[in-house]
Amino acid sequence: MSVELYRDKNHSCIMLENLIDSDSSAIQSNQFIIVDGKDIALIDPGGNITYNGIFFEIHRLFSNGTVKYILASHADPDIIASLNKWLIQTQAKLVISKLWARFVPHFCNKDIPKNRILQIPDQGLSVILGDSKIKAIPAHFLHSEGNFQFYDPVSKILFSGDMGASMDDDADLTHPVTDFSSHIKTMESFHHRYMNSNKICRFWVTMVREMDVEMIVPQHGRYFKGKKMINEFLDWIEQLECGVDLMKQSHYREPD
Repeated sequence: MSVELYRDKNHSCIMLENLIDSDSSAIQSNQFIIVDGKDIALIDPGGNITYNGIFFEIHRLFSNGTVKYILASHADPDIIASLNKWLIQTQAKLVISKLWARFVPHFCNKDIPKNRILQIPDQGLSVILGDSKIKAIPAHFLHSEGNFQFYDPVSKILFSGDMGASMDDDADLTHPVTDFSSHIKTMESFHHRYMNSNKICRFWVTMVREMDVEMIVPQHGRYFKGKKMINEFLDWIEQLECGVDLMKQSHYREPD
């Protein structure tokens, strides 16, 4: 299903949230389309099981558009395992951390021309999309060592990748979170294991508090809309112990 997160006469942000069969063993994931004029950017388009759905949805909604960018938060399979198909079917450039640029060709049938990979430096960058721009925002170690989130200043949406992800098979993903306290249980175990440390979470929160964000939309699960709900999430993640904070010597031993 397509969820319209934002639309004006020239600019649209679409979330695709049901491209994986409910009986699949694959993790649920959201894919995103940003359009400005006729220029299209895909954020974390996923693997082969999501490719056809995205491809046909683009042609249904934006038949006159051109896919300019594949924006990859990091290099996990649920992010860009379909990369080879997108490079064949479009002339899009892959935008990804410089740390992953030499790894992503392993997803493809042949080496990727250098002019089709835009390497993001650690401090981030902006790419021009139509008359707007999309900002690659540093999110290192949340959870990947080379990790970026994507901020759209027009819609004021932060596409946050795995940060804020929730695991709830019964959730209605077409609507934002309205009860943060009850939503915590769907996020807690994921963030405990996948986020690096409280120190890194606090760095990220400080950055986001200084941004003008109206929505935080993760790659998995439901999204946060409005300052009140965003601040509740920021307050929670700012205090959360996770990753290396929770590791003990007993986790590192040879199995029997």
